[in-house]
Amino acid sequence: MSVTKTTVGLLGCGNVGSGVAKMLLEDQGFINEKMGWPLELVKIVERRPQADLPYSPPADFLTTDPRQVVGNRNIQVVAELIGGLEPARTLVLEALSSGQHVVTANKALLAVHGREIFAAAARHKVEVLFEAAVAGGIPIIRALKEGLSANRFRHIFGILNGTTNYILTRMTQDGLTFQAALEEAQAAGFAEADPTMDVDGLDAAHKLILLTALAYGTLPSLEGLHVEGITRLAPEDIDYARELGYVIKLLAVSARDEDGRLEVRLHPAMLPKNHLLAEISGPLNAVLVSGHAVGDVLLTGAGAGMMPTASSVMADLMDLARADRANSTARVPSLGWSILRDETPKLMSETKTAYYLRFTATDRPGVLASIAGLLAEQGISLAQVIQKNPKGETVNLVMLTHLALERDLMAALAASDRLETVLAPTRLIRVETRL
Repeated sequence: MSVTKTTVGLLGCGNVGSGVAKMLLEDQGFINEKMGWPLELVKIVERRPQADLPYSPPADFLTTDPRQVVGNRNIQVVAELIGGLEPARTLVLEALSSGQHVVTANKALLAVHGREIFAAAARHKVEVLFEAAVAGGIPIIRALKEGLSANRFRHIFGILNGTTNYILTRMTQDGLTFQAALEEAQAAGFAEADPTMDVDGLDAAHKLILLTALAYGTLPSLEGLHVEGITRLAPEDIDYARELGYVIKLLAVSARDEDGRLEVRLHPAMLPKNHLLAEISGPLNAVLVSGHAVGDVLLTGAGAGMMPTASSVMADLMDLARADRANSTARVPSLGWSILRDETPKLMSETKTAYYLRFTATDRPGVLASIAGLLAEQGISLAQVIQKNPKGETVNLVMLTHLALERDLMAALAASDRLETVLAPTRLIRVETRL
């Protein structure tokens, strides 16, 4: 019996799942017209079917039993939209072993268990598509896998979390403190009641791991990466950055250095105000890709939200439906690479970048010379030094360095912070000068 449609089951009808259900049910005619091939929703698993869902599908679509979707021979594609690691991992692996394709928006699942999941998909000759797992409605996954696949990537920079970008925008444009900007983001619906995953950088780090896999064919572990959030940023540092011609963003970096070594890191960074990412404001996400052939490509848009994320899930479902019709599943491997390599990114201590430093010091002769001398002992040269906001006997010494190894800078700061004249731990922000 020939296949005449592609059937879909959803795991989860929360924020994203509701958006996907809405599109599958209400846009069915448009999708069929566009593809010439039906994409049919069969069943939705929701553990609280009586809850006030963001979108309420007809009751006969809903079930609390995941086995009505996972392993159901009448369902070809499972869309995993429940989030978290378990039971998502178990259900995804069972779906793959049953010969069902999987579409997921779950970046944490793939960042932590990606090797096992992608290996299972290859073994059972099915697909795992995950456009919605990185940057919401921005089609960055497909761009890296297909549109830009002939490029050797020099670097990828990303603003990958809308919550933190909104907070930093409000701190930059209106002088809000971190706490005030966070509370405003929560009131506006841009931040969760518990914003830890966002403001500590873990959400963006999971996305960065997937971008690294797509660009460089290796899936680094979260434990080996430098991940730093925005909670320690102070308004005065944002003001000083602006005065110096920079904007502070929570920046995801995946790159090869001049020796071909992989660096993967996520932390606040100062970008020149003319950098392509400097004007990405509010809750938007953006990814800047630099390829050896194409040059720089910037993709930006909504990084979260019910319908933007649902749009990316639907794109994957439609891609699988077209593959079904053409009998061409696995046309492009899930990660765009035929082989996933083992490669360990270099340690943060081995990274070379420029730095912004703010010393809170006693305002007396010789303090600047003492600090500069300790930096010089580690081979760190200064590009700019300014003295800011003296208050009584206390002054802020703001310095920009030339390129330096992180381990050398940390050694210098360990020594300078022990000086009697340095009154608080030195504030450090890395400066990204690549355009």
